[in-house]
Amino acid sequence: MGILLPISSNLYAAQPANVLSGLSIEQTGKITVKGKVTDASGEPIIGATILEKGTTNGVTTDLDGLFSLTTQKNAELEISFVGYKTQTLKATSGKEILVKLLEDTKLLDEVVVVGFGSQKKANLTGAVSVVTADEIAERPVSNVSQALQGVVPGLNISQTNGSLEDTPSINVRGMGTIGQGSSGSPLVLIDGMEGDLNTINPQDIANISVLKDAAASSIYGSRAPFGVILITTKKGNDDGKLTLNYNNSFRWGNPINKNHMMNSVDFASFLNDANTNSSSGVFFDNERMAKIVEYHNARPYKPGQRITEDGRILYALSPASWDETVWGDGYQVGIDDVDRFDVIYKDWTFSQEHNFSANGGSKKFNYYASFNYLDQGGLMNIGEEGFKRYNVTAKINSELTKWLRFNYSMRFSRQDQKRPSRLTSSLYQSIARQGWPTLPLYDPNGYYYSSPSPELGLAEGGTDQWQNDRIYQQAGLLIEPIKNWLTHVEFNYSTYHQDRHWDSQVLYNHNVAGDPVVYEDGSEVHEGFYKNAHLTFNAYTEYTHLFNDTHNLHVMAGFQAEEMRVKQYGLTRNGIMFPNKPVIDLTSGNSFYGEAMTPDVYGNLSDWSTAGFFGRVNYDYMGRYLFEANIRADGSSRFRSDNRWKVFPSVSVGWNIAQEKFFEPLSNTIGTLKLRGSFGSLGNQNTTNWYQTYQTLAIYSASGAWLMNGNRPNTAGTPGLVSTDLGWETIQSYNVGLDWGLLKNRLTGSFEYYIRDNQKHGRQRS
Repeated sequence: MGILLPISSNLYAAQPANVLSGLSIEQTGKITVKGKVTDASGEPIIGATILEKGTTNGVTTDLDGLFSLTTQKNAELEISFVGYKTQTLKATSGKEILVKLLEDTKLLDEVVVVGFGSQKKANLTGAVSVVTADEIAERPVSNVSQALQGVVPGLNISQTNGSLEDTPSINVRGMGTIGQGSSGSPLVLIDGMEGDLNTINPQDIANISVLKDAAASSIYGSRAPFGVILITTKKGNDDGKLTLNYNNSFRWGNPINKNHMMNSVDFASFLNDANTNSSSGVFFDNERMAKIVEYHNARPYKPGQRITEDGRILYALSPASWDETVWGDGYQVGIDDVDRFDVIYKDWTFSQEHNFSANGGSKKFNYYASFNYLDQGGLMNIGEEGFKRYNVTAKINSELTKWLRFNYSMRFSRQDQKRPSRLTSSLYQSIARQGWPTLPLYDPNGYYYSSPSPELGLAEGGTDQWQNDRIYQQAGLLIEPIKNWLTHVEFNYSTYHQDRHWDSQVLYNHNVAGDPVVYEDGSEVHEGFYKNAHLTFNAYTEYTHLFNDTHNLHVMAGFQAEEMRVKQYGLTRNGIMFPNKPVIDLTSGNSFYGEAMTPDVYGNLSDWSTAGFFGRVNYDYMGRYLFEANIRADGSSRFRSDNRWKVFPSVSVGWNIAQEKFFEPLSNTIGTLKLRGSFGSLGNQNTTNWYQTYQTLAIYSASGAWLMNGNRPNTAGTPGLVSTDLGWETIQSYNVGLDWGLLKNRLTGSFEYYIRDNQKHGRQRS
């Protein structure tokens, strides 16, 4: 849940009119404009906006297309409506206003981004959904994943917990695979380059296309067996003007379904009843129950203390009966009244986001640059928790010659996060299971008291923090030696670095005198480093030709190669010598009691690569009968050489019924009616084990059963056999869809029926 505070808003008050007339000049120097707005056929347009240019003075047309607006003399009026071209007229005395709006063919021929290209939405035969920049901007969320929730049919996005670093789970049309170590997430491409939904600045997005079936996504082959999310970012204007934009948002969010505990009196009574019913006897005797009631009714005074109406100070904890110098067990003698869900979690958290962008240029050269800053607060009341994101984007496009264009873009994203190291996924469960309301939060001296309870660990147990840096660089050439023949050469390179630090500190309770007493004696520091470098090369050529103004043909062929290299290492060492300096070189390598502890060291290098050849043919006859065929041959380093290559085809057809002549009498009511179907096959190579066809010997130190020269020898275990059939998981997809648009496409929708068959892994229907 969140609240967006708008900086400003403009309100338009409708003033319906019933009379069509000219202009009347009033004594105030203003004029009243009355008129009617229709479409090209003379039908009235309901809800068209008439706005005095440069002001917020405006009205909308009524059910008959009529309007009345009082404006300044000689003002300019802008008349607009969705799907039509905006007209600008000057209000002059003595002229009647009768406006005919023309359909905006750019909107009617909406272009949708698809794999390695774009198509008119009317000519699509695959299952594709589109999200516009306006739909993203309307949602006050911190990342694109959250903005897409509930927007695209079949796109399932779920958040498993409220942790700031938690990455939402995303799938298209349900779980894609149940193969061990296999991923069923869609491929995310940002301007054609693989990226992360959670790192891109939502304000940089121009549109998003979600490719759902095999016909739409098969051009990406083995990289996209379970759908594709294509994100196109904004680019520079070519009108010669510099445009600067700044916006911000301030958000307050609260946890959903936050639980609350019983008060101490109700809890003690409930537990006594439960124990009595189970023949275990009461846990809280009468004397302690009386103390619990008295403490509950007293006013808060100091941490671990309350004060009665007559001025007596009560303590949430009393000394142990066996040693009055230490505090007793919290379960046995505690009488506190604590709701730990309220203590540990905030009711509200604050976030702020700022965006700045600049773009401009000409048709020869244009540019776009943006900066985004997000500061998101956590829900933890105890310990430090927060998330910050910095995004920088720069793009240029240049026309070097009439037949050659060059483009370059760079995106940098940094994420900084910090949280208590004792904050784990089991914390919520631990609060409910361990955190009795009577268990003291503080001892009477005001120190956190653990018996056990999580507050001490959250406050003093150490810090977990990491910094993620991503850099994306793209360079491309667009070659057009003759009209309608385009060749694209693209080079994409991205790097990802993560530096992570966490430390676990010794925890201390305190005795009655306030002296520290060791509660948990372990301390250690971890430093970890992860880096990957992802290289992609694309080269493809396409040609479009229209024969006799009826037969439209488009062909494309290309090659793609990818390589991913990963390097990571880490070290964990015990014995923090200075709690305020938790770094590796200031650790002793010993336990709290001086025993030498072996550091934990790890590290590895790994890589994978793919290569693919692809092609596509599109044909349509007068926009009525549509055909598309795709083919992709993929090779992956993750499989044996004899199973490395596989071919994946797809085909789709469509019928634009609304374009038929016999449908013309219904065209004003039903603007779109398209039936389409597709079939395709895709392969999945997205396994977590990049070297599944290789097995290594497991080495065991000093594990032999017989002594050799007085010592137990090292041994090795024989690995399992590798199946010669290990190879591609094949996914076959069948899809039938119906697209429709009513009332001149003001109301649109689609129906989809699909079957996705994972060979050797069952079938999904919807």
